[in-house]
Amino acid sequence: MKILHTADWHLGKRLDRFSRLEEQILVMEEIIKIADEEHAELILVAGDLFDNFNPGVEAAELFYKTLKRLSLNGKRPVIAISGNHDSPSLINAPDPLARECGIILIGHPKAEIAPFGTEYFNIINSKEGFIELKIDGINFPVRILHTPFANEIRLKEYFGENKEEEINKVLSQTWKNIADEFCDDSGVNLLTAHLYMNKRGAEILEEPEGEKPIKIGNADLIFSDSIPEQIQYTALGHLHAFQNIGTKEKPVIYSSSPLCYSFSEAGQTKYVSIIDAEPGKVVSYEKKKLTSGRTLVRKTFTSIEDTVQWLSENPNTFIELTLESETFLTADERRLIYQSHNGIVHLIPKVRNLELGENQTHEINLSQDINILFKDYFKSRSGGQEANEELMNLFNEILNA
Repeated sequence: MKILHTADWHLGKRLDRFSRLEEQILVMEEIIKIADEEHAELILVAGDLFDNFNPGVEAAELFYKTLKRLSLNGKRPVIAISGNHDSPSLINAPDPLARECGIILIGHPKAEIAPFGTEYFNIINSKEGFIELKIDGINFPVRILHTPFANEIRLKEYFGENKEEEINKVLSQTWKNIADEFCDDSGVNLLTAHLYMNKRGAEILEEPEGEKPIKIGNADLIFSDSIPEQIQYTALGHLHAFQNIGTKEKPVIYSSSPLCYSFSEAGQTKYVSIIDAEPGKVVSYEKKKLTSGRTLVRKTFTSIEDTVQWLSENPNTFIELTLESETFLTADERRLIYQSHNGIVHLIPKVRNLELGENQTHEINLSQDINILFKDYFKSRSGGQEANEELMNLFNEILNA
């Protein structure tokens, strides 16, 4: 069978003052197209469905329409779990209607999904954190262990006060108990979770800029060796870069976000994962590139002319722009830069003048002209920038008011 794994949609997310909704509409269309072209028979969405607990109407509408189309109006099961940006209750709310379309929404850890069936598939087994599906046209069952994100309060509720020591042990034992009971070689065995997971002893993986962090110290770090040996593929959400933190034989995959959502992701290619799976065999997976959305770029220039030329030649980008110069940017220069491009998120002026050394002192002569004193003060407070003519005119206007 074929499975599509995606995560971290963050529907409704903004980049500073810029909405990303139009890009999200396009990339959701792209994911639907890939699912159809690849003839995926199951869809897994591993959390952070929305960007906040109270998504706007347009984001919610895009979410439900996308899931319905991914489900082929009930023919293809879609399983979506909540992430650390999602409200579990909001994710659970439309469940009765979602079932009619073959969509299974799971908001809380340890959720037990009431068995139900459609014309095309049935839940034949269910317990806390687990469902087993029988899908028409597939002659073996599909078992899915599911672990949505749990916040601090829910972690204590489920795993006790000493969660730093207990969470790996409890999750490992819980998953193992389920796998031992249900996951033999007669079916396909999967795990989907929204967690900060890594290999034991591996280099720390950085969470994206602007993300609500999951990992606080090591308290919420889950090790990949907690995954039961019966699990053939683990579909993760939270980290925004595509990566396998498992092995070739037992992939543990962060499928990536569908768009670059912060400048720490500048230059990243985004993907969905397409998995080929059958009982008792090593799965294969392929990352399918997503091409929708504006590119995020960090650039540094030393002249206004080069800046304007590059901006004019690269319109379909969001840019964090650093401009190195000898003096403070004038209002006309800023206006010219912003008129050259509609995707400048940050403009960072950087003056090349050297600041005074840490141990240097600067004696102030208060008998000097007030304009000289102001220029010295401005330079000391602005990291070495010189006060330009425009600023001095404004200072004198205030002085003489």
